[in-house]
This record gives sequence, C-alpha cells and structure tokens, in this order.
Amino acid sequence: MKDTLAKRLKQCRKDKGYTQNEVAVYCNITEKTYQNYELMSREPKLEILIKIADVFDVSLDYLVGRTDIKKVNKLIKGS
Repeated sequence: MKDTLAKRLKQCRKDKGYTQNEVAVYCNITEKTYQNYELMSREPKLEILIKIADVFDVSLDYLVGRTDIKKVNKLIKGS
C-alpha cells in the first residue's frame, strides 16, 4: 500500500498541476511532511489522507490502491 500511495499522490498532484507546497497548505501540514508522503518515508494520518483525497478529487480507495477507479459514484438522496 505504501508504495502505491506514494506513486498515486505524486501522479495526482502532477495531474492537477499543484506543487507540494500547495497541497501541504491546503492540508495544514508542512511541505516537508507532504514530501515525506511522496517519498514513502511517512504515511499520512486518516484525517490528512481525507483532505488529500479532497484536494485531488479522488477516493481514498484509489489513493491506497484498493481500486483503479479514481472517483466513487455518490448516491443521490431519494434515488
């Protein structure tokens, strides 16, 4: 999971055109902390991982490698 997470973090960031610092600021962490996630030397806590998924507009399952589908269809209330 760790290797997949690091690769997907980097790829999603590049796909969105964000810098590591921009992602870090949104997540209220230091740039160095975010760099460590991409380098596989640290794993983010769940609350940070959720923020990162929001930034990249992908599911947590995608980030950690449980699926190759980036987005999850959300149920519409009343359907």
